[in-house]
Amino acid sequence: MFDFTPDPDAPKADLYATLNEAADALTRDEPDGVANMANVAALMGEFISDTNWVGFYRMVDGGLVLGPFVGRPACIRIPVGVGVCGAAAKGETQLVKDVHAFPGHIACDARSQSELVVPIKRDGEVVAVIDLDSPSIGRFDDEDRAGIEALATLLSDRI
Repeated sequence: MFDFTPDPDAPKADLYATLNEAADALTRDEPDGVANMANVAALMGEFISDTNWVGFYRMVDGGLVLGPFVGRPACIRIPVGVGVCGAAAKGETQLVKDVHAFPGHIACDARSQSELVVPIKRDGEVVAVIDLDSPSIGRFDDEDRAGIEALATLLSDRI
């Protein structure tokens, strides 16, 4: 099996490049989307520090449904337009430095203080979102956004 060990001292851009290379290697030849999401959630859990939840919500019947993740049990269904994930499901990345200041924030884990949610699109339609939560305010920045948006593009036809 693969052994992907992140370098904790690597610059963020290098860390995300390595994460994306690892995700590509794991998902390239696997047609099962759930298996691919599960492996990528595990990778994100290993590569992205200071997070308390990383994973996926899938678009099912016009709403988001919990997919593979690493973290505590989570909300199972989220309507489009509700909370940070629901806002991202409309098609735009949500980079939230303080979730308590976000109107309609859904507190699945009270420890979460900041959040990054990136839509995964196929043929212009959102098919899932990648959700990262941190117990630190302001944890995510534009480098995190760029790295996870690149991951979403990679996964668009693999989930």
